[in-house]
Amino acid sequence: MRSGDEPLHARSPLRMRFGLALWGLLWAIAGAVAFVMAGRPQWAAACAALAALAATDLALVIRHIHQGPHYQPGRHIPPYAPDHGRNQTRDTTGRRRDSRP
Repeated sequence: MRSGDEPLHARSPLRMRFGLALWGLLWAIAGAVAFVMAGRPQWAAACAALAALAATDLALVIRHIHQGPHYQPGRHIPPYAPDHGRNQTRDTTGRRRDSRP
């Protein structure tokens, strides 16, 4: 369990994104082929552009997966130490207040 620093050390579901990008790429290619066969070049071009976008996303996901656990920490990475009140400051009366907005 992480202890409040998730924005800094969030885990990315790259394998799920890989599957969704691959699924989108396959459907966009199938749509482009189907629209070419149906004689609709504008829709085929739109599907081809979508396929190019999905292929770019797929390439980036594969690159991030290959970069290793620095970019996708696994279960072997221990949780980070809790804050223990270090983000609190004292006001002029000496009482602690939260320094976050």
